[in-house]
Amino acid sequence: MVCEDAATRIAAGRGSRCDDQRAVTRTVFITGAYGAVGSWLARACVERGDHVVVLRRDEVPGSALVLDGTQERCTVVHGDMLTPGLLERVLAEHAVDTVFHLAAHSVVGTAQRSPLSTFETNVRGTWIVMEACRLVGVPRVVAASSIKAYGERAAADRPLVESDALHGRHVYAVSKAAADAIARSYWDGYGVRVATTRLANVYGGGDLNRSRLVPDVMAAVLGGNPPIVRSDGTPQRDFLHVDDAVTAYLAVADLLDRDDDIACGAAFNAGGEPHSVIEIVETILRLAGSDAEPEIHGAPLPPGVSDRLSLDSSLLRDLTGWRPEVGLEEGLRRTLSWYRAHPSALDLSYTRSHGRSLQVGGDQAQEGDRRRPPRQALHQARTRDHGRREGGRGRP
Repeated sequence: MVCEDAATRIAAGRGSRCDDQRAVTRTVFITGAYGAVGSWLARACVERGDHVVVLRRDEVPGSALVLDGTQERCTVVHGDMLTPGLLERVLAEHAVDTVFHLAAHSVVGTAQRSPLSTFETNVRGTWIVMEACRLVGVPRVVAASSIKAYGERAAADRPLVESDALHGRHVYAVSKAAADAIARSYWDGYGVRVATTRLANVYGGGDLNRSRLVPDVMAAVLGGNPPIVRSDGTPQRDFLHVDDAVTAYLAVADLLDRDDDIACGAAFNAGGEPHSVIEIVETILRLAGSDAEPEIHGAPLPPGVSDRLSLDSSLLRDLTGWRPEVGLEEGLRRTLSWYRAHPSALDLSYTRSHGRSLQVGGDQAQEGDRRRPPRQALHQARTRDHGRREGGRGRP
């Protein structure tokens, strides 16, 4: 397997750290540049001197790319990546040498309700991007995958490594697993220098998807409402601040320049630290100076679903020196500051009548009863979470 080959080469002493090759100015094309991660990636590329080309299908006034002024510093191409011939023209006319493919349906609940459009965007969109890169001869391509590709039933007793099987069962997870495999196949099949990034749950300013944990808690708190948790609050997931996600993408892209091809056709995990839902929620409340208490409206996970998912990022660390630098508290503080500076990004007129709530891992919203549960539910959640963190299941 490609990932295992990369690990073997590292063990043999042929892959330590990525050489500094930033003397070169790149022409970078980013799909999904108006998304939560893509906007920050575009900004980082612009600030390091790259010529950045972004694809815009729809008007996204709340995107960080727009609000932070990055769009004005990019070349904007209007169109849909699924349009035949569009990507080949863009890549050729702008002489693109680096592609970051981040465009995707990224909300789990929406993906489950709309499987056809999800597969069209996440799966077909990936092979359209890869085929355009092959035909034009783009020197390096980084395609976004996700921790979700491993599936919710992945091993909980250790951090996941790149050689673990992709066990996605639901629409979003399956689409990410398929896109991951399709992208990497273009190295073995056609010599396209491509790698995929399997990121943890990324959070940070600019995330407009209120169905995810952090932006929805931020919106609730800034709107003067107590957040609602639709689980018992104790499941732990791996969270990565968007600044660390961006540096991971750039590190993988630079790896593709190496003469030994060590990164070509490989997948790279980039994770942060596992934190429980209740820990995330209470940290946001504290940083915001809110005395509201979260409402616990749920139960433990069903049998077979892992209560703790995290990534082992040692492959990327050993090759490049990359490691997450933004801790949870600092990351949430930066995120809160961004939303306070851009109140229009979140609909703070949101009311409880909308029926939105927070779920287990921050990926989808659920509808439900608004009755406030007994106060002991919150106490029990805190007790279980504290017991888990003190019970020998430390950080990966």
